[in-house]
Amino acid sequence: MAESGIYLARHGQTAYNLEGRFQGQQAIPLDETGRAQAAELAEHAGTYGFRALWCSPLLRARETADVVAQRLGLEPKEDARLMETDAGDWTDRSFEDVRAEDVALFDAFAAGDPSFAFPGGESFAHQEVRVEDALKGIERDALPALVVCHGMVIRAALSSRAGHWEPQAQRVPNGAIIPLDAPNEMRVPSSTSAVTEAS
Repeated sequence: MAESGIYLARHGQTAYNLEGRFQGQQAIPLDETGRAQAAELAEHAGTYGFRALWCSPLLRARETADVVAQRLGLEPKEDARLMETDAGDWTDRSFEDVRAEDVALFDAFAAGDPSFAFPGGESFAHQEVRVEDALKGIERDALPALVVCHGMVIRAALSSRAGHWEPQAQRVPNGAIIPLDAPNEMRVPSSTSAVTEAS
């Protein structure tokens, strides 16, 4: 049984996660491994006693949330503020190609530099503000709540609550559940793949 509060879950794996590509805000579906991770996530979530289920409207998060919803008997509530960072000009490109083009800028992204902004896209700072706004709204609703979202959304959420930027926090495995206020207490499905960024 979960204590009252918010728990964050990363969606299941996609082909882009596996390939190391920037998904941004595209409609990318789960792959076979991702669907298995969503099912395991649903089983884990069933032990928490969640009273509300929230999700990003992006396809990979919604597909994951729908699997969880069947297990919990809850209707997912979409909030666009929970969407992954807009990757701008890097959308659909591989990490390898982007880094080869601009090592310094890619490394700033990878290090979680709080001043980083995707060329033609969104900044980490802007994402942190919108994610925190979403969390404040969720806290006014039924708790405990599960929020199915994305790697960099989780980083933004944990950074906002910690009061400082958490560069490692987006490295949450696909399908894992992590408490917003106790991030070291993470539950990870046994089939979780290698951790990938830009989910």
